[in-house]
Amino acid sequence: MDAYDEGSNARHGPDAPSRPTPPTRQDVPVDRPGEPRTGIAALSLRYQVGVALALAVVAIGVCVHLGMTFLHVAPANTVTRAHGDAVDDWIYPEFEQNWKLFAPNPLQQNISIQVRAGVRGPDGMTSVTGWYDLSAEDGRAIDGNLLPSHTQQNELRRAWDFYVATHDGENRPVGLRGALSESYLRRIMVLRLHDDDAVRAATGGAGVIERVQVRSRTSNVPPPEWSREKVSMTPSYRELPWWRVPQDEAEGGMR
Repeated sequence: MDAYDEGSNARHGPDAPSRPTPPTRQDVPVDRPGEPRTGIAALSLRYQVGVALALAVVAIGVCVHLGMTFLHVAPANTVTRAHGDAVDDWIYPEFEQNWKLFAPNPLQQNISIQVRAGVRGPDGMTSVTGWYDLSAEDGRAIDGNLLPSHTQQNELRRAWDFYVATHDGENRPVGLRGALSESYLRRIMVLRLHDDDAVRAATGGAGVIERVQVRSRTSNVPPPEWSREKVSMTPSYRELPWWRVPQDEAEGGMR
């Protein structure tokens, strides 16, 4: 006989229906804070866009520079014939490429440029200074300098190369740019002499540079110890004629 639970009218016994089993509690994944964002991802959207644009500009600049450098060192082609001036404007003077370090014609000589001057003192007497080694001065300025100026590295060398390319072995101008190369080299010499205070050293006070003379000193680079090559270590000199300094340059006014 079935029994009833008074108050609830629930029937108990073998024939009583089973109670529904409550659902088993399962572990529900709980959202946990992720790893903190770093780098560009940590920036706001506005700054992420700005960084992306900056990186794009840098990438474009690098590609343009590599392209210009390739066109500069590549053999003459259709692009360089049509846009050679634009390529040269991009490359010179900061990004000039010099391949004399490599074969087939590596540079194996040290060339230094030296100058002396005839200086007229306040008493009207002219004295001649000693030789100033301008290349050595530039070398000392560059040595240990992480960011040497383009002037210290190339101005003197390029001026001398310009002169040699426009003159023969007898220092006679070849072509229309001979006079220009002389004027350019002379003005550099006068400016450097004034910077070195050569006038005061020669006269003991005020004075005027009347003339200058330039020479080059060339010496071979000694071969390595393991080499059997024999080279002369005696330097050779190339002296240019004395140049009269115009009045507008004599007092260092040309800049």
